[in-house]
Amino acid sequence: MTLPLFLADLPDPLPAVGSTFRLGGDEGRHASVVRRIRAGEEIVVGDGSGRGIRCVTVAGDKQGLDLEVLEHLTTPEPARRIVVVQGLAKGDRGELAVEMMTEVGVAEIRPWQAARSIVKWQGERGEKSRAKWQATAREATKQSRRLRVPIVGETLTTKTLVAFLADVDIALVLHEDATESLASVDLPDSGTIVLVVGPEGGIGEEEYAQLTAAGARLVSISDGVLRTSTAGVVAAGHLLLR
Repeated sequence: MTLPLFLADLPDPLPAVGSTFRLGGDEGRHASVVRRIRAGEEIVVGDGSGRGIRCVTVAGDKQGLDLEVLEHLTTPEPARRIVVVQGLAKGDRGELAVEMMTEVGVAEIRPWQAARSIVKWQGERGEKSRAKWQATAREATKQSRRLRVPIVGETLTTKTLVAFLADVDIALVLHEDATESLASVDLPDSGTIVLVVGPEGGIGEEEYAQLTAAGARLVSISDGVLRTSTAGVVAAGHLLLR
């Protein structure tokens, strides 16, 4: 069975094999009090950026665990870096999308305030909503036992999205009426691949025109219409399998 993963700040360089490491703070208390990790049990502690240590628990208290380092772990940056631009969705649909995309292994998620987005992320509400996405990505990383937490970047408008696409290697906009299938797209061997997912109300014609003028291509991923919360994970999963 895969070892439980906890996220914490790790020193650089990593603690030497055979040395001790204290897992404290919220994660340490969660491991000790909620998960009830006991002496002799092994866990993994990761820093969220691809580094980790496999450890055995030596002792614990209500504030955390004392660990012995058994092994250093690393997950390198993938050659193809998948970024999903996710249109804002009402309710918990956005968080569901973030959770699933984290589980399959996307590198970055960018919220998009599209013209037809029902919800509006503005001011303090916008920051709180993005923080919720970040927390969701962190928890999904732990659940899926990944050493890299995807970045949840600043919210994009259509204008800033167009500028964002200027610096990527390939941009693909999901559209149910597209004549080109995602399966037929030639992908670069390395670089940044961006998937653009619209909100529940879809992407407006003017937005499509702006995105395609910026070099994005319209692609289909299904013979049906997927929800905004599932379209991104289906497309990302397809690209990761390739």
